[in-house]
Amino acid sequence: MAESPPNPQELNIPNIPVEFVSEEEMALIEAACAAAHSSLSSSSVSSSICSPSRLPSKMRSIQSISLLSKRGLNGSREPDIEDSCNLRSTQKRSRVAQPFLLRFRRDTGLSVTDLTAADWCEKQLEFALHFGKRKINKAMKAGRARHLKLEEEVVKKVKVRVQSVEDTWAIKFINFVTGATQLLFEGLTRELPLIGFVEGVWLVGVIDEIRMSEKGSGRNPILVDTKTRVRDSLPSKPQRRNGRFQLMCYKYLWDTLVADSFPSRQFFNFFSLNPNYILSEDIREKTANSGFPTKTLDDIVGYYRNTCSMLPPSQDQLLLRYELQKDQSVLGEDQFAYDPDWLKKQIQGSLEFWLGEREASYTPEEERWKCRYCQFASVCPGNPTPNSSRGSTSSDTSQSFELEQNTDLAP
Repeated sequence: MAESPPNPQELNIPNIPVEFVSEEEMALIEAACAAAHSSLSSSSVSSSICSPSRLPSKMRSIQSISLLSKRGLNGSREPDIEDSCNLRSTQKRSRVAQPFLLRFRRDTGLSVTDLTAADWCEKQLEFALHFGKRKINKAMKAGRARHLKLEEEVVKKVKVRVQSVEDTWAIKFINFVTGATQLLFEGLTRELPLIGFVEGVWLVGVIDEIRMSEKGSGRNPILVDTKTRVRDSLPSKPQRRNGRFQLMCYKYLWDTLVADSFPSRQFFNFFSLNPNYILSEDIREKTANSGFPTKTLDDIVGYYRNTCSMLPPSQDQLLLRYELQKDQSVLGEDQFAYDPDWLKKQIQGSLEFWLGEREASYTPEEERWKCRYCQFASVCPGNPTPNSSRGSTSSDTSQSFELEQNTDLAP
Protein backbone atom coordinates (compact mmCIF):
# COMPACT_ATOMS: atom_id res chain seq x y z
CA MET A 1 0.00 0.00 0.00
CA ALA A 2 1.43 3.39 -0.99
CA GLU A 3 2.27 5.95 1.64
CA SER A 4 0.21 9.08 2.03
CA PRO A 5 1.57 12.12 0.19
CA PRO A 6 3.85 14.23 2.35
CA ASN A 7 2.31 17.09 4.27
CA PRO A 8 2.84 20.37 2.35
CA GLN A 9 4.60 21.86 5.35
CA GLU A 10 7.17 19.05 5.33
CA LEU A 11 8.10 19.19 1.67
CA ASN A 12 11.37 20.64 0.45
CA ILE A 13 10.20 22.61 -2.55
CA PRO A 14 12.60 23.16 -5.47
CA ASN A 15 13.17 26.63 -6.87
CA ILE A 16 12.08 25.82 -10.41
CA PRO A 17 8.85 23.91 -11.20
CA VAL A 18 9.42 20.92 -13.48
CA GLU A 19 6.98 18.90 -15.56
CA PHE A 20 8.23 15.74 -17.27
CA VAL A 21 7.03 14.73 -20.72
CA SER A 22 7.93 11.88 -23.04
CA GLU A 23 10.28 12.46 -25.96
CA GLU A 24 7.37 12.01 -28.36
CA GLU A 25 5.32 14.52 -26.42
CA MET A 26 8.13 17.05 -26.38
CA ALA A 27 8.46 16.80 -30.15
CA LEU A 28 4.73 17.40 -30.53
CA ILE A 29 4.83 20.38 -28.18
CA GLU A 30 7.68 21.96 -30.09
CA ALA A 31 5.89 21.35 -33.40
CA ALA A 32 2.68 22.91 -32.09
CA CYS A 33 4.52 25.99 -30.80
CA ALA A 34 6.44 26.36 -34.05
CA ALA A 35 3.25 26.10 -36.11
CA ALA A 36 1.45 28.62 -33.93
CA HIS A 37 4.41 30.98 -33.99
CA SER A 38 4.51 30.94 -37.78
CA SER A 39 0.79 31.69 -38.05
CA LEU A 40 0.67 34.58 -35.56
CA SER A 41 2.21 38.00 -35.72
CA SER A 42 2.07 38.43 -31.97
CA SER A 43 5.36 37.88 -30.15
CA SER A 44 3.52 36.61 -27.08
CA VAL A 45 3.53 33.01 -28.32
CA SER A 46 6.48 31.14 -26.93
CA SER A 47 8.68 29.29 -29.41
CA SER A 48 10.29 27.09 -26.80
CA ILE A 49 8.70 24.92 -24.17
CA CYS A 50 11.90 24.06 -22.36
CA SER A 51 12.94 27.45 -20.99
CA PRO A 52 12.82 28.00 -17.21
CA SER A 53 9.48 29.18 -15.86
CA ARG A 54 9.17 32.65 -14.42
CA LEU A 55 6.90 32.88 -11.39
CA PRO A 56 5.86 35.80 -9.21
CA SER A 57 8.35 36.13 -6.39
CA LYS A 58 5.79 35.25 -3.72
CA MET A 59 4.92 31.95 -5.42
CA ARG A 60 6.75 28.75 -4.62
CA SER A 61 7.42 25.99 -7.10
CA ILE A 62 6.82 22.28 -7.23
CA GLN A 63 7.82 19.48 -9.55
CA SER A 64 5.13 18.11 -11.80
CA ILE A 65 5.32 15.02 -13.97
CA SER A 66 3.07 14.78 -16.98
CA LEU A 67 2.66 13.86 -20.58
CA LEU A 68 1.39 16.69 -22.75
CA SER A 69 -1.83 17.97 -21.20
CA LYS A 70 -4.99 17.65 -23.20
CA ARG A 71 -3.92 14.45 -24.94
CA GLY A 72 -5.72 11.16 -24.81
CA LEU A 73 -4.37 8.72 -22.27
CA ASN A 74 -3.14 6.44 -25.02
CA GLY A 75 -1.02 9.27 -26.41
CA SER A 76 -3.57 10.41 -28.97
CA ARG A 77 -4.89 13.96 -29.02
CA GLU A 78 -8.64 14.30 -29.01
CA PRO A 79 -9.84 17.69 -30.25
CA ASP A 80 -12.58 19.65 -28.60
CA ILE A 81 -15.31 21.61 -30.41
CA GLU A 82 -16.15 25.06 -29.18
CA ASP A 83 -17.27 27.03 -32.18
CA SER A 84 -17.01 24.64 -34.67
CA CYS A 85 -27.60 17.69 -36.29
CA ASN A 86 -30.42 17.44 -33.33
CA LEU A 87 -33.09 16.22 -35.32
CA ARG A 88 -33.27 14.63 -31.87
CA SER A 89 -36.42 12.56 -31.86
CA THR A 90 -38.26 11.75 -28.70
CA GLN A 91 -38.00 8.09 -29.55
CA LYS A 92 -34.67 6.29 -29.49
CA ARG A 93 -33.68 4.73 -32.78
CA SER A 94 -32.48 1.20 -33.26
CA ARG A 95 -29.30 0.33 -31.40
CA VAL A 96 -26.01 0.87 -33.21
CA ALA A 97 -24.35 -2.47 -34.00
CA GLN A 98 -21.19 -1.82 -31.99
CA PRO A 99 -20.95 1.06 -29.53
CA PHE A 100 -18.45 3.79 -30.34
CA LEU A 101 -17.20 3.56 -26.76
CA LEU A 102 -15.92 0.02 -27.36
CA ARG A 103 -14.72 0.70 -30.90
CA PHE A 104 -12.78 3.90 -30.23
CA ARG A 105 -12.31 4.43 -26.47
CA ARG A 106 -11.89 0.95 -25.02
CA ASP A 107 -8.24 1.51 -24.04
CA THR A 108 -8.49 5.14 -22.96
CA GLY A 109 -11.90 5.80 -21.48
CA LEU A 110 -14.08 8.70 -22.59
CA SER A 111 -12.73 12.21 -22.32
CA VAL A 112 -14.83 15.13 -21.16
CA THR A 113 -14.49 16.55 -24.64
CA ASP A 114 -15.93 13.35 -26.10
CA LEU A 115 -19.09 14.26 -24.20
CA THR A 116 -19.07 17.93 -25.19
CA ALA A 117 -18.35 17.06 -28.82
CA ALA A 118 -21.49 14.90 -28.85
CA ASP A 119 -23.43 17.80 -27.33
CA TRP A 120 -22.17 20.09 -30.09
CA CYS A 121 -23.07 17.80 -32.98
CA GLU A 122 -23.22 14.02 -32.81
CA LYS A 123 -23.13 13.66 -36.58
CA GLN A 124 -19.93 15.69 -36.84
CA LEU A 125 -18.39 13.54 -34.10
CA GLU A 126 -19.48 10.37 -35.91
CA PHE A 127 -17.81 11.57 -39.12
CA ALA A 128 -14.63 12.41 -37.19
CA LEU A 129 -14.52 8.95 -35.60
CA HIS A 130 -14.99 7.20 -38.93
CA PHE A 131 -12.89 9.39 -41.21
CA GLY A 132 -10.19 10.83 -38.99
CA LYS A 133 -9.53 13.78 -36.74
CA ARG A 134 -10.89 17.19 -37.48
CA LYS A 135 -8.56 19.55 -39.29
CA ILE A 136 -6.49 21.91 -37.19
CA ASN A 137 -6.57 25.52 -38.38
CA LYS A 138 -4.51 28.56 -37.42
CA ALA A 139 -6.91 29.64 -34.69
CA MET A 140 -6.72 26.23 -33.05
CA LYS A 141 -2.92 26.27 -33.18
CA ALA A 142 -2.94 29.70 -31.57
CA GLY A 143 -5.27 28.41 -28.85
CA ARG A 144 -2.89 25.55 -28.15
CA ALA A 145 0.07 27.87 -27.95
CA ARG A 146 -1.77 30.14 -25.52
CA HIS A 147 -2.53 27.26 -23.17
CA LEU A 148 1.03 26.00 -23.36
CA LYS A 149 2.21 29.48 -22.42
CA LEU A 150 -0.20 29.64 -19.47
CA GLU A 151 1.08 26.29 -18.26
CA GLU A 152 4.69 27.44 -18.65
CA GLU A 153 3.98 30.16 -16.09
CA VAL A 154 3.55 27.42 -13.50
CA VAL A 155 5.74 24.51 -14.58
CA LYS A 156 8.69 23.61 -16.80
CA LYS A 157 8.50 20.58 -19.08
CA VAL A 158 11.30 17.99 -19.02
CA LYS A 159 11.40 14.74 -20.99
CA VAL A 160 10.85 11.42 -19.25
CA ARG A 161 11.18 7.98 -20.86
CA VAL A 162 8.14 5.68 -20.80
CA GLN A 163 8.25 2.01 -21.70
CA SER A 164 4.70 0.72 -21.30
CA VAL A 165 1.05 1.65 -21.04
CA GLU A 166 1.41 1.34 -17.26
CA ASP A 167 4.09 4.03 -17.39
CA THR A 168 1.79 6.28 -19.40
CA TRP A 169 -1.05 5.97 -16.89
CA ALA A 170 1.40 6.41 -14.02
CA ILE A 171 2.56 9.76 -15.36
CA LYS A 172 -1.03 11.01 -15.44
CA PHE A 173 -1.55 10.04 -11.81
CA ILE A 174 1.78 11.56 -10.79
CA ASN A 175 0.91 14.79 -12.55
CA PHE A 176 -2.29 14.98 -10.55
CA VAL A 177 -0.46 14.37 -7.24
CA THR A 178 2.14 17.05 -7.93
CA GLY A 179 -0.41 19.52 -9.33
CA ALA A 180 -2.73 19.04 -6.35
CA THR A 181 0.19 19.57 -3.99
CA GLN A 182 1.05 22.75 -5.86
CA LEU A 183 -2.55 23.88 -5.39
CA LEU A 184 -2.26 23.35 -1.62
CA PHE A 185 1.07 25.20 -1.47
CA GLU A 186 0.53 28.08 -3.85
CA GLY A 187 -3.22 28.33 -4.25
CA LEU A 188 -3.00 27.75 -8.00
CA THR A 189 -2.33 24.96 -10.48
CA ARG A 190 -2.98 24.50 -14.19
CA GLU A 191 -3.54 21.67 -16.66
CA LEU A 192 -4.50 19.18 -13.97
CA PRO A 193 -5.47 15.72 -15.29
CA LEU A 194 -8.42 13.87 -13.75
CA ILE A 195 -9.27 10.17 -14.05
CA GLY A 196 -12.51 8.92 -12.53
CA PHE A 197 -15.52 6.63 -12.78
CA VAL A 198 -18.84 8.44 -13.17
CA GLU A 199 -22.23 7.49 -14.58
CA GLY A 200 -20.99 3.95 -15.22
CA VAL A 201 -18.05 4.91 -17.47
CA TRP A 202 -14.40 5.83 -17.08
CA LEU A 203 -14.00 9.53 -17.74
CA VAL A 204 -10.81 11.58 -18.10
CA GLY A 205 -10.21 15.29 -18.46
CA VAL A 206 -7.73 18.11 -17.92
CA ILE A 207 -8.78 21.20 -15.99
CA ASP A 208 -7.35 24.47 -17.30
CA GLU A 209 -6.92 26.10 -13.91
CA ILE A 210 -7.83 25.58 -10.26
CA ARG A 211 -7.56 28.39 -7.73
CA MET A 212 -7.88 28.32 -3.99
CA SER A 213 -10.36 30.95 -2.94
CA GLU A 214 -8.93 33.98 -1.16
CA LYS A 215 -12.21 35.00 0.41
CA GLY A 216 -15.67 33.87 1.25
CA SER A 217 -15.72 30.13 0.63
CA GLY A 218 -12.93 28.79 2.83
CA ARG A 219 -10.73 26.11 1.35
CA ASN A 220 -13.00 25.18 -1.53
CA PRO A 221 -11.20 25.78 -4.84
CA ILE A 222 -12.80 27.32 -7.91
CA LEU A 223 -12.48 25.68 -11.34
CA VAL A 224 -11.60 28.00 -14.24
CA ASP A 225 -11.57 27.42 -18.00
CA THR A 226 -10.03 29.89 -20.46
CA LYS A 227 -11.19 30.05 -24.06
CA THR A 228 -9.58 32.14 -26.77
CA ARG A 229 -11.62 33.89 -29.44
CA VAL A 230 -10.63 35.14 -32.87
CA ARG A 231 -13.33 37.77 -32.91
CA ASP A 232 -13.79 40.66 -30.52
CA SER A 233 -17.13 39.35 -29.28
CA LEU A 234 -18.59 37.02 -26.70
CA PRO A 235 -19.74 33.55 -27.79
CA SER A 236 -23.20 32.52 -28.91
CA LYS A 237 -25.65 30.73 -26.62
CA PRO A 238 -24.78 27.21 -27.93
CA GLN A 239 -21.09 27.93 -27.37
CA ARG A 240 -21.69 29.13 -23.82
CA ARG A 241 -23.83 26.07 -23.13
CA ASN A 242 -21.10 23.77 -24.41
CA GLY A 243 -18.44 25.54 -22.35
CA ARG A 244 -20.57 25.30 -19.23
CA PHE A 245 -21.17 21.60 -19.88
CA GLN A 246 -17.42 21.04 -20.09
CA LEU A 247 -16.62 22.87 -16.87
CA MET A 248 -19.46 21.19 -14.96
CA CYS A 249 -18.08 17.81 -16.07
CA TYR A 250 -14.73 18.74 -14.52
CA LYS A 251 -16.42 19.67 -11.25
CA TYR A 252 -18.37 16.40 -11.26
CA LEU A 253 -15.12 14.47 -11.75
CA TRP A 254 -13.27 16.49 -9.09
CA ASP A 255 -15.99 16.14 -6.47
CA THR A 256 -16.34 12.42 -7.14
CA LEU A 257 -12.59 11.90 -6.68
CA VAL A 258 -12.25 13.91 -3.48
CA ALA A 259 -15.11 11.86 -2.02
CA ASP A 260 -12.71 8.88 -2.29
CA SER A 261 -14.67 7.25 -5.07
CA PHE A 262 -11.87 5.83 -7.20
CA PRO A 263 -12.33 2.04 -7.65
CA SER A 264 -8.71 1.06 -8.21
CA ARG A 265 -9.29 -2.68 -8.73
CA GLN A 266 -11.97 -1.93 -11.29
CA PHE A 267 -9.59 0.48 -12.99
CA PHE A 268 -6.84 -2.13 -13.33
CA ASN A 269 -9.28 -4.76 -14.59
CA PHE A 270 -11.08 -2.56 -17.10
CA PHE A 271 -7.89 -1.31 -18.76
CA SER A 272 -6.08 -4.67 -18.41
CA LEU A 273 -3.25 -3.14 -16.37
CA ASN A 274 -0.80 -4.91 -14.08
CA PRO A 275 -0.89 -3.12 -10.70
CA ASN A 276 2.44 -4.71 -9.72
CA TYR A 277 4.21 -3.54 -12.87
CA ILE A 278 7.62 -2.05 -12.05
CA LEU A 279 7.66 1.47 -13.43
CA SER A 280 10.49 2.64 -15.66
CA GLU A 281 13.71 3.63 -13.93
CA ASP A 282 13.32 7.18 -15.19
CA ILE A 283 9.88 7.54 -13.57
CA ARG A 284 11.03 5.99 -10.28
CA GLU A 285 13.98 8.35 -10.13
CA LYS A 286 11.87 11.43 -10.83
CA THR A 287 9.18 10.54 -8.28
CA ALA A 288 11.84 9.90 -5.63
CA ASN A 289 13.33 13.32 -6.34
CA SER A 290 9.84 14.84 -6.10
CA GLY A 291 9.32 13.55 -2.59
CA PHE A 292 7.11 10.49 -3.05
CA PRO A 293 9.16 7.41 -4.03
CA THR A 294 7.24 4.78 -5.95
CA LYS A 295 7.99 1.42 -7.48
CA THR A 296 4.79 0.06 -9.01
CA LEU A 297 1.67 1.37 -10.72
CA ASP A 298 -0.29 0.38 -7.61
CA ASP A 299 1.96 2.66 -5.54
CA ILE A 300 1.10 5.57 -7.79
CA VAL A 301 -2.62 4.85 -7.64
CA GLY A 302 -2.35 4.74 -3.85
CA TYR A 303 -0.79 8.22 -3.84
CA TYR A 304 -3.53 9.38 -6.21
CA ARG A 305 -6.31 8.18 -3.91
CA ASN A 306 -4.63 9.52 -0.78
CA THR A 307 -4.09 12.91 -2.38
CA CYS A 308 -7.74 13.06 -3.43
CA SER A 309 -8.78 12.39 0.16
CA MET A 310 -6.85 15.49 1.28
CA LEU A 311 -8.71 17.82 -1.08
CA PRO A 312 -12.03 19.61 -0.49
CA PRO A 313 -14.95 19.69 -2.95
CA SER A 314 -14.83 22.53 -5.43
CA GLN A 315 -17.03 25.60 -5.31
CA ASP A 316 -20.48 25.48 -6.88
CA GLN A 317 -19.61 28.72 -8.69
CA LEU A 318 -17.61 28.03 -11.89
CA LEU A 319 -15.76 30.50 -14.11
CA LEU A 320 -15.37 30.66 -17.89
CA ARG A 321 -12.94 33.29 -19.20
CA TYR A 322 -12.96 34.52 -22.79
CA GLU A 323 -9.77 36.05 -24.22
CA LEU A 324 -9.14 37.80 -27.51
CA GLN A 325 -6.61 35.67 -29.27
CA LYS A 326 -4.45 38.37 -30.81
CA ASP A 327 -3.53 40.14 -27.56
CA GLN A 328 -4.90 37.96 -24.71
CA SER A 329 -7.16 40.77 -23.51
CA VAL A 330 -10.17 39.60 -21.51
CA LEU A 331 -13.41 39.90 -23.47
CA GLY A 332 -15.59 38.79 -20.60
CA GLU A 333 -16.14 36.26 -17.84
CA ASP A 334 -19.08 33.93 -17.32
CA GLN A 335 -19.49 32.96 -13.68
CA PHE A 336 -22.32 30.49 -13.23
CA ALA A 337 -23.71 28.00 -10.74
CA TYR A 338 -23.23 24.25 -10.94
CA ASP A 339 -26.46 22.48 -11.92
CA PRO A 340 -26.11 18.73 -11.17
CA ASP A 341 -29.54 17.79 -12.54
CA TRP A 342 -28.96 19.55 -15.86
CA LEU A 343 -25.45 18.10 -16.06
CA LYS A 344 -26.53 14.50 -15.57
CA LYS A 345 -29.20 14.95 -18.22
CA GLN A 346 -26.56 16.24 -20.67
CA ILE A 347 -24.16 13.41 -19.83
CA GLN A 348 -26.82 10.77 -20.29
CA GLY A 349 -27.74 12.27 -23.65
CA SER A 350 -24.12 12.05 -24.82
CA LEU A 351 -23.74 8.53 -23.43
CA GLU A 352 -26.74 7.35 -25.42
CA PHE A 353 -24.65 8.10 -28.52
CA TRP A 354 -21.40 6.62 -27.17
CA LEU A 355 -23.04 3.46 -25.82
CA GLY A 356 -24.88 2.78 -29.08
CA GLU A 357 -28.36 3.19 -27.67
CA ARG A 358 -29.36 5.22 -30.73
CA GLU A 359 -27.89 6.55 -33.94
CA ALA A 360 -26.15 9.93 -34.16
CA SER A 361 -28.51 12.88 -34.33
CA TYR A 362 -28.09 16.15 -36.21
CA THR A 363 -27.80 19.60 -34.72
CA PRO A 364 -31.14 21.39 -34.14
CA GLU A 365 -32.64 23.48 -36.92
CA GLU A 366 -31.94 26.72 -35.05
CA GLU A 367 -28.26 25.80 -34.74
CA ARG A 368 -27.61 24.79 -38.34
CA TRP A 369 -25.22 27.74 -38.69
CA LYS A 370 -22.67 25.32 -37.26
CA CYS A 371 -22.70 23.51 -40.61
CA ARG A 372 -20.95 26.48 -42.24
CA TYR A 373 -17.88 25.75 -40.12
CA CYS A 374 -17.81 21.95 -40.37
CA GLN A 375 -15.31 20.16 -42.58
CA PHE A 376 -17.82 17.35 -43.16
CA ALA A 377 -20.61 19.70 -44.28
CA SER A 378 -20.39 18.76 -47.96
CA VAL A 379 -21.17 15.09 -47.23
CA CYS A 380 -23.57 15.51 -44.31
CA PRO A 381 -27.29 14.90 -45.03
CA GLY A 382 -28.19 17.30 -42.23
CA ASN A 383 -26.53 20.31 -43.88
CA PRO A 384 -29.28 22.55 -45.34
CA THR A 385 -26.97 24.18 -47.94
CA PRO A 386 -24.22 21.67 -48.84
CA ASN A 387 -23.20 23.44 -52.05
CA SER A 388 -22.57 26.77 -50.33
CA SER A 389 -20.81 25.39 -47.28
CA ARG A 390 -17.33 26.70 -46.51
CA GLY A 391 -16.52 23.62 -44.44
CA SER A 392 -13.84 22.37 -46.85
CA THR A 393 -11.89 25.61 -47.28
CA SER A 394 -8.76 26.56 -45.41
CA SER A 395 -9.68 29.95 -43.93
CA ASP A 396 -9.85 30.56 -40.21
CA THR A 397 -13.64 30.40 -40.24
CA SER A 398 -13.99 27.22 -42.27
CA GLN A 399 -13.01 24.40 -39.98
CA SER A 400 -14.48 22.44 -37.15
CA PHE A 401 -13.62 23.71 -33.70
CA GLU A 402 -11.77 22.52 -30.66
CA LEU A 403 -13.23 23.08 -27.23
CA GLU A 404 -10.34 21.59 -25.36
CA GLN A 405 -8.01 23.99 -27.10
CA ASN A 406 -10.57 26.64 -26.18
CA THR A 407 -10.68 28.12 -29.66
CA ASP A 408 -13.76 29.50 -31.35
CA LEU A 409 -14.66 30.84 -34.73
CA ALA A 410 -18.42 30.83 -34.98
CA PRO A 411 -20.69 33.86 -34.44
